[in-house]
Amino acid sequence: MELLFVAVIAAGIGLIVRYIIPGRRAYGLMLLPLGTAVVACALWVALLWGGFTFDGGWIWTISLVGCTIAAFLAAVLLPRARRASDERMRQKLGI
Repeated sequence: MELLFVAVIAAGIGLIVRYIIPGRRAYGLMLLPLGTAVVACALWVALLWGGFTFDGGWIWTISLVGCTIAAFLAAVLLPRARRASDERMRQKLGI
């Protein structure tokens, strides 16, 4: 049940980051929320397998901070990659 809570909170974090960082027109609406939820769930499961308990504070902190960092990185790097890709395509097409 806690994994569902982590996924929903992480998706909310991703949605907030999408509107905080400029450049959101370079990627889809649900990319950041979905990506942050996946990262948070993967961290959560890895930490559970690593011996953390689901009711401990560290598993929540590490999972949510990790997904927030991933969301900020994606929000910064995706528009740059999109612009570079678009420029390569323009040069290839001769536009």
